[in-house]
Amino acid sequence: MSDRDTPVIHVQLEELEEAEEARSRLYSRDKRLDHLLQNVISEVKAYAGEQNSQIKRLTQIGLALSSEKDLDRLLEMILSEARHFTCADAGTLYLVDRQANQLRFAILQNVTLGSRIAGMDDVSASFPSIPLEKDGEPNFSNVASYVALSGDVVNMVDVYDTTSFDFTGPKHYDAMTGYRSKSMLVIPMKNHQNETIGVLQLLNAQEPGSGKVTAFSEEHMDLIGSLASQAAVALTNAQLIQELKNLFYSFIRSIATAIDEKSPFTGGHVRRVAGLTTMIAGKINETDHGPFADVHFTEAEMEEIHLAAWMHDVGKITTPEHVIDKHTKLEAIVDRIELVDARFDLIRRGIENDHLRTRLSLLERGLFDRGASDELNKKMEAELKTLEEERGFVKACNSPLEPMNDEKIARLQEIAAKTYQIDGREHPYLTADEASNLSTRNGSLTDDERRVIEKHVLMTIEILKELPFPKGLSRLVEFAAGHHEKLDGSGYPFGLRDHQLPLQARIIAVADVFEALTSRDRPYKEPMKVSQAVEILRRMKDQCHIDPDVFDLLIESGLHTEYAQRELNLEQEG
Repeated sequence: MSDRDTPVIHVQLEELEEAEEARSRLYSRDKRLDHLLQNVISEVKAYAGEQNSQIKRLTQIGLALSSEKDLDRLLEMILSEARHFTCADAGTLYLVDRQANQLRFAILQNVTLGSRIAGMDDVSASFPSIPLEKDGEPNFSNVASYVALSGDVVNMVDVYDTTSFDFTGPKHYDAMTGYRSKSMLVIPMKNHQNETIGVLQLLNAQEPGSGKVTAFSEEHMDLIGSLASQAAVALTNAQLIQELKNLFYSFIRSIATAIDEKSPFTGGHVRRVAGLTTMIAGKINETDHGPFADVHFTEAEMEEIHLAAWMHDVGKITTPEHVIDKHTKLEAIVDRIELVDARFDLIRRGIENDHLRTRLSLLERGLFDRGASDELNKKMEAELKTLEEERGFVKACNSPLEPMNDEKIARLQEIAAKTYQIDGREHPYLTADEASNLSTRNGSLTDDERRVIEKHVLMTIEILKELPFPKGLSRLVEFAAGHHEKLDGSGYPFGLRDHQLPLQARIIAVADVFEALTSRDRPYKEPMKVSQAVEILRRMKDQCHIDPDVFDLLIESGLHTEYAQRELNLEQEG
């Protein structure tokens, strides 16, 4: 404040003092008038102070309502504040369900009965939804539906002393609980488009101090009308946010469904990894000792890691189906082992034909006798026996459950190098590509196909980067993209090391590996027992591939057993 403002303030104070002295002289002439005026001034000051307090309170409530994004907490706040302003003993809040054309019970509070019931509780029998139409006509018999349809405010002194509405419901509630419903104020909650989106129903206004039930005043109606307007705006915003979240989750589920259509086991994988990730993060929040004693994920952070787990494999949308779901080493669009098998049949016939041609040649030259016949038969049988052994070996190599060592690969290469003739042209028993695929040491994927699979992480990043995530989900891409990285830097796609990997990505990585090891619906392997999966994870921990603290938490907390009981076959739990 500047010095030049000071004289102005002094002048104002002097004027107030002079006015007060003038009033004092006036009052002193008539004692009764003086006493009356003093009471009036006191009442006016008290009223003004109360109004000012209520305005401040409404402002504070408006700010609180606008900042609350959780729909359930918002509904609780709206009803609590409405009861506070009117000194109401009880209240109910209904939401308009346009699709079902009804008022849906949302929340009830009753101080006398100590009741706080939310719509998610099983209260359908006691608090059913109220239809907005009956027999094709507007339902004006129920006071809440009347208010919702008309937009009017209803204020009743005693619900038992009126025939305007059907109060069978409140009377039935009173009969069950011993409560006595009396005064009632019902106000519509209208949004910015003047549409009623909810109904506030307050019950039994009480006199401050005495607690005596009284009627709701006109002042109550004005205050709750203002509160209802603010609440409707906040509720509309919260519902919009919730609807956007629902839309986003539906989008995520639709992507998982799309992946599921590409490969029946991958869609289940996404769901299971998301569930296990959330279980681990939740357990970290419950931990008050050890390496996670000071770690606590907020509600927003829990949502972020849950969504990251749901979307960690979204890039597999671009991965060819025959690579994702490769049951055998030779499978592409079809399993090429059938072509190999047909080729061996052709080679068999070639051996038999060669045998017949040799017999015919000997006959023509007069050299064919029983000894020659026996020798030819033995030779053909030996060749056919060798061919069938080679066929069986090749078919066994096609299984991803058949690990290939150097000895097996060498034998496979010998078979592949053998040739047969058709129309004077030589052909190999196995093509170079077939031999290469069959030489895969573990699993069904070649190195090239494995690189195609690994590329899904880069595609996940590219897809998620295009989505305009809000600030609260700003690191979702980072968490989703890190589930194949390893603490020693040997992972992919970026070879990140431990200090570069956030805890959320490490959690998803452990969940991803554990689910993959124990999955009961992978086409290329038998379901693994939990004990085997734990040992593999333990070796990965010792090799600095996965986070040791996350692994220890998973095992020591028993989460792995809980997960197995929920998701795995009974015989896997050993």
